[in-house]
Amino acid sequence: MKLVLATRNRHKIGEMLDILGEMEGWEFLFLDEFPQAPEVDETGETLEENAVLKVHQAFAATGLLCLSEDTGLEIDALGGRPGVLSARFAGEGARYEENVARVLELMRNVPPDGRTARFRSVVAIMGPEDRAGSRPHIFEGICPGRILAESRGSQGFGYDPIFIPDGYRESFAQMAEDEKNRISHRARALAKAERYLDGLIEQDHRGVAQSG
Repeated sequence: MKLVLATRNRHKIGEMLDILGEMEGWEFLFLDEFPQAPEVDETGETLEENAVLKVHQAFAATGLLCLSEDTGLEIDALGGRPGVLSARFAGEGARYEENVARVLELMRNVPPDGRTARFRSVVAIMGPEDRAGSRPHIFEGICPGRILAESRGSQGFGYDPIFIPDGYRESFAQMAEDEKNRISHRARALAKAERYLDGLIEQDHRGVAQSG
């Protein structure tokens, strides 16, 4: 079965493939293979709304089963910001380093016990088997942690250098990729999505057996 990973972010694609790559029975496709797929204006007010926007447009453009994802960093001392604006917290087109710098500046006087945060990932899946107008299947993953006072590490992307997950001493950017991809918000959301996708494979196999 074919599954379109509805993103052009090469970092996200890499992590998704690391997490989902062992799934049997699936062929992964990418938006760059579909020139007709538009860039999505992420106008949603929540991560879920953006994930739904992306999966609807990807499905409309490809007609195939699609998986989209939206992620946000929610910092308690900043009232849950940057949240849905995580990718553009320092302005439209901001680089990862600029977004990190803005967070560190806003939190420069926040004491260690007030630096709690969480990464949250929302995955949406939609395909031909869904009824017209139906809501995509939604899966959420949360990784709690805290914000450092300075960047540490060079792995990963986004806010990884300033986020330490609970129970660990290293930032996401200091961890080996396989370690991060076992415990991250994205891994937790995709683990739930994988169980749903496994069910589709089982249904497909039953259908083949019955038709045979």
